[in-house]
Amino acid sequence: MEHPNKKKGLSWRDLLYKTLLFAGTVTLIVYFLPRDGKFNYQFDINKPWKYGQLIATFDFPIYKEDAIVQREQDSLMASFQPYYDINKDTEKEAIDKFKSNYQKHLKNIFPSTDYLYHIEKILKDIYHIGIISTDDMQQLHKDSTTAIMVIDDKLASTQTTASLFTVKKAYEHLMAAADSLHLSRDILRQCALNEYLNPNLIFDQQRTETAKHEILSNYSWANGLVLSGQKIIDRGEIVTPATYNILESLRKESEKRSDSIEQTRLILGGQILFVGILILCFMLYLDLFRKDYYQRKRCLSLLFTLIVFYSVITALMMSHSIANVYIIPYAMLPIIIRVFLDSRTAFITHAATILLCSISLRFPHEFILTQLTAGLVAIYSLRELSQRSQLFRTAVLVILTYAVTYFAFELMTESALSNDFSKLNVRMYIYFIINGILLLFAYPLLFLLEKMFGFTSNVTLVELSNINNELLRQMSETVPGTFQHSMQVANLAAEAAIRVGAKSQLVRTGALYHDIGKMENPAFFTENQSGNINPHKNLSYEQSAQIVISHVTNGLKLADKHNLPTVIKDFISTHHGRGKTKYFYISWRNEHPGEEPNEEMFTYPGPNPFTKEQAILMMADSVEAASRSLQEYTEESISGLVEKIIDSQVMEGYFKECPITFKDIATVKSVFKEKLKIAYHTRISYPELKK
Repeated sequence: MEHPNKKKGLSWRDLLYKTLLFAGTVTLIVYFLPRDGKFNYQFDINKPWKYGQLIATFDFPIYKEDAIVQREQDSLMASFQPYYDINKDTEKEAIDKFKSNYQKHLKNIFPSTDYLYHIEKILKDIYHIGIISTDDMQQLHKDSTTAIMVIDDKLASTQTTASLFTVKKAYEHLMAAADSLHLSRDILRQCALNEYLNPNLIFDQQRTETAKHEILSNYSWANGLVLSGQKIIDRGEIVTPATYNILESLRKESEKRSDSIEQTRLILGGQILFVGILILCFMLYLDLFRKDYYQRKRCLSLLFTLIVFYSVITALMMSHSIANVYIIPYAMLPIIIRVFLDSRTAFITHAATILLCSISLRFPHEFILTQLTAGLVAIYSLRELSQRSQLFRTAVLVILTYAVTYFAFELMTESALSNDFSKLNVRMYIYFIINGILLLFAYPLLFLLEKMFGFTSNVTLVELSNINNELLRQMSETVPGTFQHSMQVANLAAEAAIRVGAKSQLVRTGALYHDIGKMENPAFFTENQSGNINPHKNLSYEQSAQIVISHVTNGLKLADKHNLPTVIKDFISTHHGRGKTKYFYISWRNEHPGEEPNEEMFTYPGPNPFTKEQAILMMADSVEAASRSLQEYTEESISGLVEKIIDSQVMEGYFKECPITFKDIATVKSVFKEKLKIAYHTRISYPELKK
C-alpha cells in the first residue's frame, strides 16, 4: 500500500503521470463526443414550448415550407428547356450514303430522277427540324417538357417537342411527303429509306445541368429573416405554424453550419476546453481536499476509469441512437466511490461525470437535475454497504427519486400548461425502473473492481470477520487465548472508531487478524500458556524478543497465504509500529547496566500506524493486553492504565504519521475506560444455602 505520508512533494514522475492522466482522459472523452451540432429540441405545432427562452444567436433566413418549395420549383422546371446539340455530320453522312446507293442500285429502281431530288429534299427538311432518339423523347414526355433548346453553331433556337422527329416518326413523315408528291410507296419501300434516318440531336447534359443550377440558384428559398438576438419563443408559448417554420429554419441552418469544417473545429475546440476545465477542477478538488487519494495511483485510476466509462457510454449511445440514456445506472458511480472512498468524493465525482455526459445530450437540464438528485439519494442511503438488502433498498429509493423529480419537471412544463395528465411521458418511468434493476449489478461489480484496483469493500470485510471462516476458526483452535484477546480488541476498537468517525468495520476486521502470526509459536505468548510452563526461561532476552517480534512477520506470511487484502496486512504490520518488546528490552538493560543493547533485536519491523484505524487498533491492543495484568479492577486503576499506556504511545511518537487528532485520542480513551469498566465490573457473590 502506498503511504500518503511518504510523498511530501510532487516528483517529476508524479507530475508526468498526472499530466498524462489528464491528457488521456480529455482525449478519450472528447474523441467519442458527438460533433454534429444538431438542433437539440423537440417540438410540434399547437404544443407548448417546454424549454427555456430561445434567442437567435446568429442571423438566419426563414425558409419556405417544403411543399411550397416543391410546388414553385416544379413550376419553374415546367418551362425549363433542356439543351441539345445538332450534329450536321449525321445529315451529311445520310445524304451522301443515299446518293452513293442511288448510283449503285437505286437508279435501277427509281423510274425517274425526280425520286432522287424529292427524297433528298425531304431528308434535308427532316434533319433541319431534327431527329431525336426514342429514349430521349420518352424522357421529354415524362418530364412534361414542351420545348428544347437546339444549339447550332453556338446559336440556340427553341424547338417545340411536338415538332421533333423520332426515327419512326421521320420515316412516316417521309412516306407521307412522298404521297403528296405522287411518289410510289411500293417503290420507296424497296429502297430501305430508314437506313438514312439517324438521330442528329444529341443531349447536352453539362449545359443542361448548368442551366438548371442557374435557375435554382436564383430561386429564393426564404421569405423572411431572423436577426441575431431576436427572441424566437419562450417557455410555455404555443408553437404556431409560423413559429414552427422559424424553428425548422433554425434547425436547417444549424445543421448546415455544423457540416462546415470551420464549425466542426469550433465545436471540437469548445469540447476540449469544457472537458479540460471540468477534469482540471476535479483534480484540483482532489489535491486540495483529498490529497491522500490524489497521491495514490489506484485511487486516481478508479476515479478516472469510472468518469471515462460513463462519459464514453453516454456519447456512444447518443451518437448511434442506442436505447435511452436514462436506463444507464449513473447512481452506481457514487455508490462504488462511496463504498471504496468517501461520500464527498463520491458526490463531486458524480457531479463532474454528469456534467461531462450532459455535453452529448439534447436535453441536458432535466438530465442534470434528475441524475444529481438520484446520486445524492444513493450516497445517503448507502453509507456503508455490508448486506445485499441495502443495495435493493437503495435501488428502490433511486427509482422513486427519478420518478418524483421527473414528475415535478413535467408538472412545470407539459401537464401544468395543458392541464392534462395523460400527456405525461410514461415511457420515462419505465426507463427509471430498468435503471433501478441495473443498479443491483453494483454488488457483483464491486468484487471485480476490488480485484482490479486493490480496494477492499465493507462486504469483503464483513465476510472476513465471520469467525467461521477457515483462518479464524483455525486461530480459535490453535491459540484460543490470542483469539479471545483479538475479539476483545475488535470490540474496543470498533466502538472507538464509531465515536471518532473512523471505519468501524475495517478496524474490527483488522483487529481479528492482527495477531494471527502467533499461531506459529503459540506457547511463547502468555495468553496461550497453561500452568507455570514458560518456554522463555531457557532463552536469552534477544532470542525471546525475536520470537515475539516474529509474530508480525509470520502474520504477514499467513495473510499472503490466505490472500488477505492489503488493508488487513497493514494492521498486522502496524499494530506494534516501531515499538519495542519492552519486557525483554528492560530486563536486558537491568542485567547489563552501562551497556548499550542492539536496539533492532528488540524493535518491531513496523511501520508506525499511518491511518486513524491503525492508530485505534494499536491503542486498543496495548490497553486490552495490559488490562489483564491489573491486580484489581477499579475505576481509578482502569482509568490510570488507559491514560498511562496511550500517553506513552503519544510521547514515543507512534501517531505522528497518521491523521488522528488529540481530540480523537481523548475520545478513544473515554471509550476504552467505559468498555473496560463494563467488562471487569464486580459481580455479586451469591450466598450458599445453609444446611
